Amino acid sequence: MGEACVPNEPKRVVVLSHYGLLSHALTLGVKPIGSNANTLEDLKGDYLREQSFLGEKIEGIQQVGLPDNPNLEKISLLKPDLILAWAALKPVYPLLSQIAPTVLIPFNMPDWKDQFNLVAEILGKESEAQQVWEQYYQRVEELKAALGDLYENRTISVASTSPSNNYVLVKNSFAGSILNDVGLQRPAVQDVIKPGGGIYNISEERLDILDGDILFLLYTYDWGEMETYQRLKKKPIWKQLKAVKNNQVFLVDFWTWIWSDPSAANAVIDDLYKYLVDTP
Repeated sequence: MGEACVPNEPKRVVVLSHYGLLSHALTLGVKPIGSNANTLEDLKGDYLREQSFLGEKIEGIQQVGLPDNPNLEKISLLKPDLILAWAALKPVYPLLSQIAPTVLIPFNMPDWKDQFNLVAEILGKESEAQQVWEQYYQRVEELKAALGDLYENRTISVASTSPSNNYVLVKNSFAGSILNDVGLQRPAVQDVIKPGGGIYNISEERLDILDGDILFLLYTYDWGEMETYQRLKKKPIWKQLKAVKNNQVFLVDFWTWIWSDPSAANAVIDDLYKYLVDTP
């Protein structure tokens, strides 16, 4: 693949990815003309529209296929001057690059902040990115001040459950990195770095890994997580968790806590205020 000749100030951007890249562009003030991000319309409407940190920003963006199957004809009709695509679309890069300069972005960069900065550089929005980070770290410092030393000796566990798998989100996950920025402590078994974005699967027999003073449990209404949660609540090992005993299990939105974008990070901070500062 040759190097793409990226315009200095692209005006007609198409973003091709599951999520993340679209949100990056919107956070930087760039509204793509088209995207193939998931809609899940057959399940529960457009989940992008359910995210408070995206809101009405996605209104008017044309759907150009699905994440793994972009519609090249629709993309071509939009006459983009830049295409941002996740690296899994490498097989169709030659076809995309015939439509417009195309840049492939690694889907699972080790640090979500680096991915955002890369997108900002490509879009020529470095100064906007700096403002985004200034706002983010200001909120981090404000949350630290609000928390004081209340959680100095308390651990925060983060997990997700579904009918097929239970996951732990460790230090290098998106949510884990925010907790780390805020200075919140994790259980020792979660205060680690794992490949694959800091998320790994555990069996129901190892629910003890979730043990912490507080447990944030990620869920959606689409994949049966609530049914699984109700089933887990009946298991003796679940009932032994400290957070369960002390009524410190908080259900939070799955997509918000894995979205890997500064706008989502601000929404996670909102949740931390809600459950750690505002909740008695």
